[in-house]
Order: sequence, then C-alpha cells, then structure tokens
Amino acid sequence: MSAAREAGPAFGSAGARHLALADGWEAAWSGRDTRAFMSLCAPDLHYEDPVARAPLSGVAGLAAHAERLWRAFPDVVMRSAGERVADGRWLVLPTRVEGTNTGLLDGLPASHRRLGLHVIFWCELEPAGERLWRVRAFFDSHAAAVELGLLPRPGTLRNRAVLMLQGYGLWGGG
Repeated sequence: MSAAREAGPAFGSAGARHLALADGWEAAWSGRDTRAFMSLCAPDLHYEDPVARAPLSGVAGLAAHAERLWRAFPDVVMRSAGERVADGRWLVLPTRVEGTNTGLLDGLPASHRRLGLHVIFWCELEPAGERLWRVRAFFDSHAAAVELGLLPRPGTLRNRAVLMLQGYGLWGGG
C-alpha cells in the first residue's frame, strides 16, 4: 500500500475517518450511484467545480450534477493521484479522473474522445468532522476542452486561425 493510501501523518489523528471519506468520495464518483453521496456529504453541502453551472447546494444538487456528468462520461473512473492531506477540518484530495465522452454535455454532441484530468478537491468538513460540507474541485478546464476537441490544440493551424480571428497576430506581421 502506498503512502497516498495509508492513514499516515498527513491524516493526523482522524486518519481512518478521513481515509474513509476520501475513498468513499472516489468510489461514489466511479460507482455512478447517487445514494453513495448521502453518507459522505452533509445535507447542506456546498459544491463548486468548473463545469457546474453555479454553486450547488445540498446532496440532491450534487447528485443531479453527477448524473449529468455520468450521462456524458458513462465509463468515468476517479482514482487517488497523490498524497491526501487532512487535519481535523480540511481534506485535500488529488485525483485522476478518466472517461470517454459518449453522451451529450450541455447540448454539445459527444466527441467520443478519452479525457484524463488531474482534479484537486479542496474539502471542508462539517463541524463534527464526519462528512464533507464544502467541496471545491479545481482542474484545467481549458486542457479538458482541448482534449475533447472543443478547442484547437496549441500550435496547430486551427489554433493560429482562432487567435487571428480574435485579433492576435494581425498587427505584428505574423
């Protein structure tokens, strides 16, 4: 078992409980079962990520968001991607999320491309320290859009054309 999976010093005195929350969070996203979030999250959960239309409130809001993403990426899997860090109130989860876009996402057609992202979840636990209360996900949404083919890869002719249409490169002679 790697250090990232053990309840070692980074987890302080609440190690086993924090490890269970971290493992449960990853399993809930990978398992595609919205009921799994119920035991992990406080009823008044506050959740944000770059593809959420707005900050989400409550477990039902998170569940609806998860279902939207699962429809777009039905094979999505989330795994630990580094050492988790926790104290009595905070939990930081570096993860790797992978899946294939085979369904609609916000009206965009499926790209049928594989997506692999590093995501950091910054979690505040409820005052009792038993469940997730405030969760923010951070990832490179631009890189995700490039991987899905929504934006051109940097350095390509398509990328240069888009930059030119936006006004870059028109005045410098190149």
